[in-house]
Amino acid sequence: MSDRKLVDFWFDPACPWAWITSRWIHEVAALRPIDVRWHIMSLAVLNEDKDIPADYRDRIKQTLGAVRVLAAAADKYGEQVLGDLYTEIGRRFHDEGRERGRDTIAEALTAAGLDPALVAAHDSEEYDEEIRRSHGEGIDLVGQEVGTPVIAVEGAAFFGPVVSPIPRGEAAARLWDGVLLVAGTDGFFELKRSRTRDPIFT
Repeated sequence: MSDRKLVDFWFDPACPWAWITSRWIHEVAALRPIDVRWHIMSLAVLNEDKDIPADYRDRIKQTLGAVRVLAAAADKYGEQVLGDLYTEIGRRFHDEGRERGRDTIAEALTAAGLDPALVAAHDSEEYDEEIRRSHGEGIDLVGQEVGTPVIAVEGAAFFGPVVSPIPRGEAAARLWDGVLLVAGTDGFFELKRSRTRDPIFT
């Protein structure tokens, strides 16, 4: 019997906090026996029925294009391509601060070894039903009052962790051990404090 843990990770590529958490989980994977399975979710879908400021609503509407391209890539190649494509998109969006439009996403597709023509999905509603399905699958595990990312492992699911900067090496592994302990505690729901720093991607 393998003692490896399957970790399901839902993300929206636009979220800087999810990006940091995703880089943390890569650090964890180097030191703990986990296999990560990537899934898309959408800040636009999450907030569509919520009372939020108009300027924020306008901003998150613009995030749907990248999620649509990820959905198109998963449809063509299988979900196993999502992790690498997320890395290429996220590096450009967050680490490099690039324009979050079609040209940047097409470049990320090429870097991930995928068909750059998939960028046409950016402005198409063809994959919106699949986005809602995947999003719902993740959010149903944790409830509506959270964001991205959502992580599920061995029957426990949670939002976050939200952390900055990216924990590295043994610090990343220790955080993972603690998160698993907390998330696996029956009846545990929340541990939170106000953020006092911006996302740090290094």
